Amino acid sequence: MTTRAAPAITVRAQAHDTLDALAWRHLGATAGHVEATLAANPSLAQVAADLPEGLAVRLVRAPEPGRRMVYLWD
Repeated sequence: MTTRAAPAITVRAQAHDTLDALAWRHLGATAGHVEATLAANPSLAQVAADLPEGLAVRLVRAPEPGRRMVYLWD
């Protein structure tokens, strides 16, 4: 099983943004992306609920799981 990760992007937070809102706005989803971003930026967890305006945040896309091959015959 292989995984493929898209490159990270750097965005600036607007007033009273949350990490979830940034992920939704720029990546189109939050599931997995928020966790991957927090893993790449450990200090971001302290301010993730209310990001300071203008803060540069490196958003990381969660790796997409590869498809498992199903073999009908061994």
